[in-house]
Amino acid sequence: MIAHIKGVVEEKFGSNGIIIDVSGVGYEMLVPVPDYEACVLGEERKFYTYHQVRENAEELYGFSSLVAKKLFELLISVQGVGPKAGIAIMSLAEAEEVRNAIANGDAVFVAKASGVGKKSAERVIVDLRDKVGTPSRYGATEVKFGVAASGATESDEALDALIALGFPLKEATAALEKVPKDLSVEERVRLALKN
Repeated sequence: MIAHIKGVVEEKFGSNGIIIDVSGVGYEMLVPVPDYEACVLGEERKFYTYHQVRENAEELYGFSSLVAKKLFELLISVQGVGPKAGIAIMSLAEAEEVRNAIANGDAVFVAKASGVGKKSAERVIVDLRDKVGTPSRYGATEVKFGVAASGATESDEALDALIALGFPLKEATAALEKVPKDLSVEERVRLALKN
C-alpha cells in the first residue's frame, strides 16, 4: 500500500491529473480540483494516496491532507460511489466545505458533482452524516470548483494530527470543537486529547 508520495510536480493534465516525480520515477495520480489548482510545476508536494487495484487497471488518487483522504475513503464506502465519483465530490470545494455540506445534510451540493445523481447524493448524506462530525457552520454550501472562498478554512493541522493518531473523523472533529482555534497545533491536539 502506498500511504503518501512526496516529490516534484512534473506535469498537469486534464482537469485534475498530475505526475509527481520521486527520484526519477513518475507517479500519475488524480487529485481533487482544489489540490490540482494549488499545484505549481516544479514545486515539491506531498500527497496522501489511495491506491485502487482493479482487474484491468491500477489508479492512484492523491490528497493534500490526511483529512481529505479519510473523507474520500468514507465517500467510497457508500454503495454506488466509486473513486471517480468520490474525486468529483471532493472537487466541489475544499475538504472542510465538503465535510460541512455532508454534516448539514446538503444533498443538493453533493448532487452537483459530475456523475453523482440525486439518489447517490441522498445515500451519501444518509450514510455519512453521522460519521463526519458536526457542522462547522450551518446553511447551504456553495460549489467552489476548487477556488477557496474568502474566509474558507485551510487544512486543519490539529485535525490531521488526531486522525494520524487513529481517531475517526467524527470523534476528532468533536474533540476539536471545544478547543480555541487561535492556539498552536500542539496545544490544540493536547487539549483535544484531554477532552
